[in-house]
This record gives sequence, structure tokens and C-alpha cells, in this order.
Amino acid sequence: MITVSASAVRIPFGIPAQTLWYPQDIRFVLVVIAVGSVVVTLAILGFKTLARFAVVCSPWMFLMFIAGALAMLPALAAKTLDGQQIGTFRDFWTIANKGIWTGNVPGGGEPIGFWQVAAFAWICNLAMHAGLSDMALFRYARKASYGLYSAFGMFLGHYLAWICAGIMGAATALILGESMNQLDAGGVAWQALGISGIIAVVIAGWTTSNPTLYRAGLAFQAVTPGWPRWLVTLVAGAVTTTVACFPFVFTKLLDFVALYGLLLSPVGAIVLVEHWIFPLLGLTQFWVSRKKLFVSWPALLSWGIAIAAALALERTATLHLFFLFVPVCFLTAVLYLVFSLVAGAREKFTRQDREKTHENGICDTVPAETLIEIQARHTSKSGKDAVLWISGIIVVASLLACLILPVWVYITAGSSYDQNFATFRNILICPTLIYFVAGTIWAVKIDKPKLL
Repeated sequence: MITVSASAVRIPFGIPAQTLWYPQDIRFVLVVIAVGSVVVTLAILGFKTLARFAVVCSPWMFLMFIAGALAMLPALAAKTLDGQQIGTFRDFWTIANKGIWTGNVPGGGEPIGFWQVAAFAWICNLAMHAGLSDMALFRYARKASYGLYSAFGMFLGHYLAWICAGIMGAATALILGESMNQLDAGGVAWQALGISGIIAVVIAGWTTSNPTLYRAGLAFQAVTPGWPRWLVTLVAGAVTTTVACFPFVFTKLLDFVALYGLLLSPVGAIVLVEHWIFPLLGLTQFWVSRKKLFVSWPALLSWGIAIAAALALERTATLHLFFLFVPVCFLTAVLYLVFSLVAGAREKFTRQDREKTHENGICDTVPAETLIEIQARHTSKSGKDAVLWISGIIVVASLLACLILPVWVYITAGSSYDQNFATFRNILICPTLIYFVAGTIWAVKIDKPKLL
């Protein structure tokens, strides 16, 4: 996501799109280093503030995807429907098959069909959900139902947003007369949304990479207990920024993210077995910690064997990479159950052993400062706040403006489309800036604890 953000920041500096696996312009490397420095600094110092800012960004970012797709559909229709505009859903379906989701990979390669795309939409975020990376953020949630918020990222981000991104990408390629593999996220967003598109790509990169670096810092700290979190996060961020200088992480994004999800999702299968299946079979949970083993060999072997099987299936073209997570998770779960039975999960432990395990951190408790914040929020009095109400009204009005503008472009498509589209790109930044100012004020006011 640092590379994706850099693909937008490069545009004001006149840096060409970086579409090879290595950087072609030293200025792009400098942009990546600058973006990476900001991301790492915020991950170390300002995670709470950034998280609040991400809440403000989310509604606007989804609207930007919808706005870009609506505004560019008429241009795509003119190119694929012999100058006609969309009149029925059948027309849209024709555009989709001819100009957007053709199944053909630019530059050759194996065609990607509907089921591959649907499977990828799941596997690309399995590292967060099934791989339990989200648990680094949800571990102190007040309710288990907060975990369902991940569905917003999945169904709105990985379905709705991707549909809109496909429309914008295909339209941009047709308008510029370039192949899709010669475009990057920043170039597509600039063509569709102007300055607002650049802001959208940068924010999307920041709001994704910062919590990921935060999670990485927590994970690495587990194996480097003598290091403070800021130092671990700094090292992880430095390595990440170095890798981000090479655009292969963007040009090979599909395979990269699929492998990322494939490697981490078996961890979720192991935790699922330990948490849900073990009690049903009368086995002992957390038996590895209670036996004081440094390495969980059943977990490591289960993961290794399942990944090896996945590689064999992929190399022999038995199963597509995007489908591998299904047999891998199932095989990992079965292997972990069998290996645990052999290694000692049947053993029963005394009450004293269970209490020691609890003290060693198997069941984390909410830190004192979090309890204070929760108590302050629950004991606060929500009086009438004029600033809160006014900022909230402005937020809604500016979001409506961001939606009305592309609808206007879509409805008035015709001989004046080019002029209306240019006007849309130029003035979209106005409601965008108003939204962020009002939205930030609203978020600060609504989240500010008020003690009795």
C-alpha cells in the first residue's frame, strides 16, 4: 500500500508510471521513502489519531469509488456501444463483457473467470480474518460482535469498490489508449477523479498500511521481548519501505496477496480447532503453554505440510492459486487435530496449572487505561453540542454533494459529456475538503470523553 500511495504522489511531480518489477525513476524511490517515513512515523506515534481519521475517511472513500465509476461509465459506453449510452441493464452487461471484465489478462497469461475473481476476493483478506491479523486490533473490543465490522471491508471494499475500480480502470485504458498493465492506481484515480483521486489513493494506502505495521510490530515484539514496540515497528517499517521501492508488489499484486492469504489462513484453522473443536472432543486447550513447550510442533508441522501440498497442487496445475485456501485450511485443521492427539492434547492439567497459564497471558485482560476510557465514555453526559450538530450536518451535505456531482455527469451524458466530466473533476475537491474539515471536527467531538 505504500507503493500504491506513491503511485498517486508521483503525479504532481511528473514521474511516469512504474510498471516494471524494478523502479525506473530515482524520483519514485524518493517518493516511496517519503511516504514510507510518514506511514512508519504515524504507526509508531499516532495510531489512535490515525484510526479516528480512518473512520472519517471510510465513507468518503467508498463514495469516491462510486463517483468515479458513475462519471466514467458514459465514456466507456460510448467506446463499446457504438456511441450509444446505457439505457437498460442489458446495455451495461454488454459493456461489462466487452470492455471491463473480459477475462483476458493484459500481456497474455491464464484467463481469469468469475469464480477466480470471487475466490480471490476472499483469499486476499484471509490473512486479516482467517489468519487472525485483525485480532491485534479486536483483542480489547468490548463486544464479540465488533468482529463483524470486518464484513464492511470485505463486501464493500472487496466487491463494491472492486466493481467500481474495474469500470474506472477499463475506461481509463480506453480513453488513454493504453493497456491495463501500463496503468497504476494513481493514474486511474487521477483520470477519474482529479485531485480527489490522488487524495483517495494516498489515504487508502495510509489507512491500510498503518494498522498493518501496527500489527506487525505487535507480532515481532512477541519474538523480540527485549525490544520496545516503537523499535520493532521502525525496523519492520524500514524493511517494508525498502521493498515498496520495487513496483513488483503492485504489478504482481494478485499473486502476491493470494500467497499472503494462503500462508496465514492455516493459522486461523489451527486456532479454530483449538478453540472450538478441542472442547467438543474433551481435549485440553492451550496444552502447549501448559506443557511449557517453546515450539508447537503440531501447529508447525500442520502448517508446513499443508503449504507444501498447496504448492504441489499449484505447480502441477491441479488447482488454481486462488482456490487453494479451501483444501489448505481443511488439511491444516485435520493434521493439527491428529498431531495434537499424539503430542499430548489428551493430558489433563490441575487447577493450579490452569491458573499459571492464565497468569502467563493466555487470556489477556483489558489494560487499565482502556478501562478508564471505557468508563469515562459510558458515564458521560451527551448534552447538546452545537459544534457537533453543525459539523455533522456539513458532513452529510458534503457527502451528498460528492454523490450528486457524478450522478449529474451520468444523467447529462451526451454531447456535453466531456465538458461536464471536466467540471466534475475540477470541483469535486471542494466538497472533499469541506468534508474532511467538518468530519475531523465531528470525530473529535463525538469521541471526546466527558467525565461527570
